[in-house]
Amino acid sequence: MSRTGTAARTTDEEHDLRRSLGLRDLVVYGLLFIAPMAPVGVFGALDATSHGAVALVYVVATVAMAFTAFSYAQMVRVVPRAGSVYAYARVGLGRAAGFVAGWMALLDYLLIPAVAYLFSGIAMNALVPEVSRWVWTALAVVVTTALNLWGVRAAARAGFLVLAMEVVVLLVFVASALVVLGQDGPVRGWWSPLAGDGTQGAFALSAVIGAVSVAVLSYLGFDAIATFVEEVGEEGRAARRKGGGGERAGGPEKVARALLFCLALAGVLFIAQTYLVALLEPTTSARLAAAPGKQGSAFYDAVDISVGTWLHDLVAVSKAIGAAFAALAGQAAAGRLLFAMGRDRRLPRVLARTDAGLPRVALLCAAVITLVAAVWAARRDDGMDRLVSVVDIGALTAFTLLHASVVGWFAVRRAGGAVSWWRHVVIPVLGAVITVAVIVEASWTAQVVGTIWLAAGLVTLLARRLRHHAPPAAPTP
Repeated sequence: MSRTGTAARTTDEEHDLRRSLGLRDLVVYGLLFIAPMAPVGVFGALDATSHGAVALVYVVATVAMAFTAFSYAQMVRVVPRAGSVYAYARVGLGRAAGFVAGWMALLDYLLIPAVAYLFSGIAMNALVPEVSRWVWTALAVVVTTALNLWGVRAAARAGFLVLAMEVVVLLVFVASALVVLGQDGPVRGWWSPLAGDGTQGAFALSAVIGAVSVAVLSYLGFDAIATFVEEVGEEGRAARRKGGGGERAGGPEKVARALLFCLALAGVLFIAQTYLVALLEPTTSARLAAAPGKQGSAFYDAVDISVGTWLHDLVAVSKAIGAAFAALAGQAAAGRLLFAMGRDRRLPRVLARTDAGLPRVALLCAAVITLVAAVWAARRDDGMDRLVSVVDIGALTAFTLLHASVVGWFAVRRAGGAVSWWRHVVIPVLGAVITVAVIVEASWTAQVVGTIWLAAGLVTLLARRLRHHAPPAAPTP
């Protein structure tokens, strides 16, 4: 082989990811990032806002997020690249839009893990108060970063064990709730989680829609599955029989299936647990609305009163461990996004370096940024509120550009063959309307931070363009 050919192969290998993930691994990463019991922390707020129709809120939210999942499934088959929405907007809308989509998604991928790490630190501090919560938070970052640097398969295996634990705890809760309901009956009416408890007047669709704008945040993270598309291969004997030829064809389809399955399963879990706990909730939605301080612990309080303190503590410990591994999945996704943008020279090229098929430089960069944000928040009394208020705006903006890229690729550029107006126009347009509506309903702080982050991204994009088109320096005489 020529020296030139060897150099070209080495360069390619420096920017290639190892293909070692299967369908189960993808689902594990998606569910870890979402967390099977994600509604625990927001149940009280949703119950108060929706007038008690909290299970209906999650039914509507699942349908709403299905539009986004469908658009992801469309684009991952077209652009099987690690950059996810960054890569999709790049081909569907142009390079500038792709950069904006990736830049806004980074806000989500870097801050959601910080929130999860902080949640884990707070929970561990409650169990061992002698150790400061910022120390627990930093320790969670170090442990999960080590797993991510060890390898994507190792992290997936550890994540599977944690996910199994979370599912078992959820099943224990469901079984315990059913036993209590069978013995004592519901505190509220059987239909109240779907129709409201009636303590704030008649059923109001506007109240449900208002709560949906908060509930969709429980689903943020399932989209991270798409960032692993370049690491999906065929397992076992089938892979050995086929060699390497079938891996690239199978990866996008597996990712598409994992996206849709993960969202559907999360929706079922969210609806089931909120329906059951709403039946056991002794505090009316009107009283929760009048006492915002009780909303954060409403789920735990209902479990404590109806079942017992033992289940309250079990759920709390499960959430503490699960939060750290949700951050693991988020950190891995952030690393893949940084890797993809570095490979396309939209961010420093060093981020595209791989070591044994892993984007370790990008992972370390994501870990450092997340560590700084998480520890900063852990040392402040209002740190959690400040982080939570802004994590959604980046993802929702990226989702909007995702829907636009489906229309751009299939309907405008007609690069995907025959146009299906239902799949390529109606569904993504409705999805974009939903995400824009949620952005409008977001907090003022989130909108301001999102605008500032977007402005910083546009300045970065402009600076790179000016540097690229700058005339060469005059030769020194």
